[in-house]
Amino acid sequence: MSFTIDFLDDGRVLEWETSGDGAVATERDDYTPHFYVASRTPDTDIDLTALRTLYERHPDVISTEVVSRRPGFRRDDERVLAVDVHHINQITSLARQARQLSTYPVGDLACFNVDFSREFRYCLENGLNPTPATELSPLWLSVPVTETSGDTYTELTVAGETVTGPPEDILSAVQAALETHDPDILICSTSEIIPTLYEMATAAGIDEFTLSRWPGVDYQQLASRSTYASYGRVGHSPSRYNVPGRAIIDESNTFFYGETNLDGVLDLVSRSKKPVQELAWASIGNVLTAIQICEAHNRGVLVPWNSWRHEFYKPMGTLHDADRGGFIFAPDVGLHEDVHELDFSSLYPNIICTRNVSPDVIRCDCHSDRDDVPGLGYAICDDRGYLVDVLQPIIDARNEIKTAIRREEQRENPDQDCLDELEGRSAALKWILVACFGYQGFSNAKFGRIECHEAINAFAREILLTAKQRLEAGGWRVVHGIVDSIWVTPDPDVSDDERGSLETLAAEITDTVDIRLEYEAEYEWVAFVPQRESDAGALTKYFGKVAGKDEFKIRGIEARQRSTPGFIEDVQRDCLEILGQTQSPDVVINRLERAISELHAGDVDSDRLVERNRVSKPVEAYTQYTQNVAALERARDQNLAVHPGQDVEYVVVDDEKASRERVALAHEETDQYDPSYYETQLVRAVESIISPLGWDRSDIRRRLAKTRTTKITSF
Repeated sequence: MSFTIDFLDDGRVLEWETSGDGAVATERDDYTPHFYVASRTPDTDIDLTALRTLYERHPDVISTEVVSRRPGFRRDDERVLAVDVHHINQITSLARQARQLSTYPVGDLACFNVDFSREFRYCLENGLNPTPATELSPLWLSVPVTETSGDTYTELTVAGETVTGPPEDILSAVQAALETHDPDILICSTSEIIPTLYEMATAAGIDEFTLSRWPGVDYQQLASRSTYASYGRVGHSPSRYNVPGRAIIDESNTFFYGETNLDGVLDLVSRSKKPVQELAWASIGNVLTAIQICEAHNRGVLVPWNSWRHEFYKPMGTLHDADRGGFIFAPDVGLHEDVHELDFSSLYPNIICTRNVSPDVIRCDCHSDRDDVPGLGYAICDDRGYLVDVLQPIIDARNEIKTAIRREEQRENPDQDCLDELEGRSAALKWILVACFGYQGFSNAKFGRIECHEAINAFAREILLTAKQRLEAGGWRVVHGIVDSIWVTPDPDVSDDERGSLETLAAEITDTVDIRLEYEAEYEWVAFVPQRESDAGALTKYFGKVAGKDEFKIRGIEARQRSTPGFIEDVQRDCLEILGQTQSPDVVINRLERAISELHAGDVDSDRLVERNRVSKPVEAYTQYTQNVAALERARDQNLAVHPGQDVEYVVVDDEKASRERVALAHEETDQYDPSYYETQLVRAVESIISPLGWDRSDIRRRLAKTRTTKITSF
């Protein structure tokens, strides 16, 4: 099976398969990608003859044919125009011309199967599974951030060995590693390593240098860098490159490889039919869409180029009832002992599968008189929805993998390689299941529908309320609940003899709602954190001591935030340990005092004070002189490109300054830092720990001031 596919400029295609003696290429010159044109709605009658005639005269079109396909899950087979083109790069431009060539109004025509990524399209149209037949061999290439600004490298790490010196030495080391490892995958710290190495070879007059397995083609640029916004966050997509015969994983532009491992990536390759290289840079939604497209393809359903699904008509009352999220029980702020957590297993995906929630069957015409969705009155057809066929295999596979993980962990000598593989696969599937619900409400989702999003939430609210009522009737008090998780403690007004066991209650709830309620963990205590400017509980900030283990579960506080410096994280975790042992805010503040003393004495290594923040816009677009601005100016002085959507790392040197001297970039290895600034951050982190006990920042400051005065007067 081909693990990567290359498209040459002359139209030839190379299918690369792994073997015991390296990769083998199969050359094809007969591949003709295609797209489809049809009426946008089944009620529009379109004669495709004239459009077909115009396309047949186009120099980039090989042939056309009127075929029978389903332009949507809610449509039967219809006559559509299939257009075969010479080269895969011509599909989008030819699809755009459909509206220009046609005499019909723009709103009457629609194009299908247009915006697929190249390798995925090839696999889909040729029925290929790009899962490699043998284990892939990787080669790691990385450069330090200080090397990324120039046209040449003086330092490069190749297969774990750092090489320094002139370009000839670095290129020689890369070429030797290619010959030794013959890698199928190049794992690069940044994709810019690819063109830079070739530029170095050209400048040095080394004609024989190449990363490619195919003679005459060194590398191809697939996409330029870009900045985008998604759900209110700015992201950056670096340039993408292709080397014939080798897949590239850019560590600066990969979600699944970063969050899982190569085993997790390969698991999704087999399910999505997206080869390794494309899957590595794909988003969760992109991979989920690919899996859905595979199911649509199996059912003979075409994929719309643009999403145009209208929202079904709803009365105002239904709109009000439907526009709600998952159910949340406000957390009971404070520290609670003997707490138990129960979670519904993959709640939203299981709601989709057990309730048959799918875009093609929600609010069907054949059962319009039924009220299948609680509180909304939506009907759901009895026919099995396609989304169920997409998700049920993933749910089943993850359950099997989790069982295998537990079995391996219980062995006397667990196989760590086996565990790493299983955990990577489990994590990859988890992300797909996490995204499947939200993607139903995404306006640009190929097959999403807002009514599915609303129905899933409605079922989830009903399920969580059912669980709450049954647990309370069984003698337990709910201290927090959010979407698919519930935390309970024994109700003090119910005797132990009258209180039901959580295992029995969970089994009863499971039988009632048809989704497994799992006993997740027991905690010696759990603390729910209040909001910063309110006594109300923060919904996603809590921490607790796991019973019988030297382990804490933490969510939302500074130790879980990606921007928190290592020193502050370590102090916060120390304070957690102290609170668990003493439950005394005074003892926690003693630890804070020692940390503050270390800061002001200059005893903290600056690399433990590095902050990492995402840049949201170019430096010129900022109106306030923030730390990010100072860091961006320093980066620009050093010819280091930091684009919106990328991270910048720095140490705060003097937070009072309004210049680039305010910070030092992480790689500058300064010994200076602003102790007062980091003291404020420490106080904030410790406040998160003891605020459930009624202490806020002003209480901490008063306590610190009193202690410091005592120490001074004692002399």
